[in-house]
Amino acid sequence: MEISVANSFLDSLKAIYRRGSSLWKSYYFIKETLPNFFKNVWIFRKALAKHEWWDHHGVLMFIETGCLHMAKHVEVKGLEIDESRLKKVAAMRRLAELIHNYNEHRYIEMAEIELGEVITGNMRFVPIEGKEDYFRMEDDLTEEQNEHNGKVYKRADEIEVSEWEEIYHLIKGQDYSLFDKEISFEKQFDGSGIKNWWD
Repeated sequence: MEISVANSFLDSLKAIYRRGSSLWKSYYFIKETLPNFFKNVWIFRKALAKHEWWDHHGVLMFIETGCLHMAKHVEVKGLEIDESRLKKVAAMRRLAELIHNYNEHRYIEMAEIELGEVITGNMRFVPIEGKEDYFRMEDDLTEEQNEHNGKVYKRADEIEVSEWEEIYHLIKGQDYSLFDKEISFEKQFDGSGIKNWWD
């Protein structure tokens, strides 16, 4: 049995060997890694500026920014077929929107759109009997107005819980084992599942 090796195969082996050398690694770091680092610093500048070790909002900003950046490029440069690729892009943008809603505390505003604005009354400090220098804060809202405000706050909490469940779904994705084998994957796929967001 005769074994022959093409020159292109040997060239590939040489290239692989060269890429293991410290000279190649230094070249690659200067040419690719360092410029990519500075590009990412610019892309994630707001998240970097707001990130604190004691708060989760900065971490969420990284996800929001990353999703928007990825969606923009997958939509324009992605090689996948439109039917599934555009669902992924929509899911990326939706995840970014949900995180933005959370970080900006938009739930009361969203509930007010549905139920009407929170009613603010005049606040006053009333002395507490028998306790000098102690006051309690009271407003001049009616029982009906307080009830309305309670409904708005309750609805805001419901929206927040619902959006967090949607965030979880968008990150986790669908259970493909539940897909109908008779129907094409693209028709059942909703774009969710962060592990699938690549091109």
